[in-house]
Amino acid sequence: MATTLAKLAMVATTTALCACTSLTVVNAEDMTNKSKVVELLKSIETGDTTPIAYINPENYIQHNLAVGDGLAGFGEVLKALPPGSARVNTVRAFEDGDFVFTHSEYDFFGPKIGFDIFRFEDGLIVEHWDNLQETPTQANPSGRSMIDGPTEATDLDKTEQNKSLVREFVEAILVNSEMEKLPVYFDGDNYIQHNPMIGDNVSGLGKALQDMAAQGITMKYDQVHQLLGEGDFVLTVSEGSFADKPTAFYDLFRVENNKIAEHWDIIETIPPQSEWKNTNGKF
Repeated sequence: MATTLAKLAMVATTTALCACTSLTVVNAEDMTNKSKVVELLKSIETGDTTPIAYINPENYIQHNLAVGDGLAGFGEVLKALPPGSARVNTVRAFEDGDFVFTHSEYDFFGPKIGFDIFRFEDGLIVEHWDNLQETPTQANPSGRSMIDGPTEATDLDKTEQNKSLVREFVEAILVNSEMEKLPVYFDGDNYIQHNPMIGDNVSGLGKALQDMAAQGITMKYDQVHQLLGEGDFVLTVSEGSFADKPTAFYDLFRVENNKIAEHWDIIETIPPQSEWKNTNGKF
């Protein structure tokens, strides 16, 4: 007998689903895009087929380079999962215009932490980006995990102001290495850090960068591709290199009193183009 997960994959890949008029789910128009995304991600674990209807079956652009394009690619991944093995816990979900971005704990093909971005048109998901990193086996030097900390957005009236601050920080400090401007963006040394290798405070970041340099490890940001925010949370998606390998950097910042107060990130190596399962690119 086929497992529930396999049934989900089969539904996702059938022509019947693509043509089905039931894609307009009853009461779906009353749901926020954020709720649709959270349900869709959870369905990877539960096998519930209903959230598949939140994806546009005729226009779904996939930027995870390990997944084939369209709804069929999504279904193939689900089919490959061992029955009952998947776990999904979405810890944070935010909405910015037609975009929803989430921060989740995953267990598929091993435990991972991930950021996902979904773009909507007319209430349906038409595009997806993500960044995934293996879950570390221990806390960072300050005893923090990659996922703990505040989860609900506040200061919703300051979204654009906070996005502007974070853009300035990333471009000045991470892209252009204008380190003399660093004090502008922080409240003294105060800075809560969730990167698994770096401790709290601006001084902790400085120490980590010095240690990396001593080991000959370089980290370089070249370009910011996306910047999304809701209230005090702002996510940036950047392209660059880490240890001389092409890399995607997803950085989530929490802003407090017009200063950067907290940081989470996911760093993923971009595979060579010969290994891509779609031609849409990482960004």
